[in-house]
Amino acid sequence: MRRKLALLGAAAALALGAGGVGAAVTLGVTGGSDSSGSPAAVAGVSTKGDATTAQVAKAVQPSVVSVQTVATSGEGTGSGIILRADGTIMTNAHVVSGARQVTVKFSDGRTAPAKILGVDRQHDIAVIQAQGASGLRPAVLGNSSKLAVGDPVLAVGSPLGLDGSVTSGIVSALGRSIQEGGGDGGDGGDGGDQQDLPPFMQGRFTQQQSTVIKNAIQTDAAINPGNSGGALVNGAGQVIGVNTAIATSGDGSGSIGVGFAIPVNDARKAVNRILTTGSI
Repeated sequence: MRRKLALLGAAAALALGAGGVGAAVTLGVTGGSDSSGSPAAVAGVSTKGDATTAQVAKAVQPSVVSVQTVATSGEGTGSGIILRADGTIMTNAHVVSGARQVTVKFSDGRTAPAKILGVDRQHDIAVIQAQGASGLRPAVLGNSSKLAVGDPVLAVGSPLGLDGSVTSGIVSALGRSIQEGGGDGGDGGDGGDQQDLPPFMQGRFTQQQSTVIKNAIQTDAAINPGNSGGALVNGAGQVIGVNTAIATSGDGSGSIGVGFAIPVNDARKAVNRILTTGSI
């Protein structure tokens, strides 16, 4: 499963990091409006990295799942973030797009079938529900508007199907705009309107629609196919982004140290819209 992207205003080839209201207050999606006032996944630490990498990883891993899909075009693997103890999980829309079957694998090795509650293709966010789940550990959502370049971050997910993998890095840049481009298998992509792509990128994709992710977080934490939908967390273990794309050298290889995540503030809004109205 792989879709590709263009970084708007820059000559770079990218690939999606996937292998494969009022009721907002009552929806139970954790995390406050101000990360400085939100609980930390690692107790007693700040968002700037007082905890060790091992402490943050231990706190966050139970809240991140592997998402395995079966579609008419093949099988795929992505990641997801537990939002509620009942099995409500956030992932990327491109991870589950076109899936006939979705299975979630938890950090303790248990698996459960999941159904798609809705997708927001515009923001590349989907919500799925693990069936028969209870007592799960929800992730703590932080505030992506509080991020600064240089802040330490961890990427948690299932790159290449390797469940519960953790990589570390920093926030390399903020406010990036990236344009998702086509699917070359497994993700049920929408097929290629390439008029908005730089000339050197045109002709490389097959999708008919594209998605522009605005205000993306750039990080040098290693993100690879299968990380899509997983958590980018700060030094306190709060989720501040949803991993979604990587830059590549142009041959579809893995991470070269430039990855992108959807800001959690935008992802939270998309989740609330999905839970309220369904697919958007």
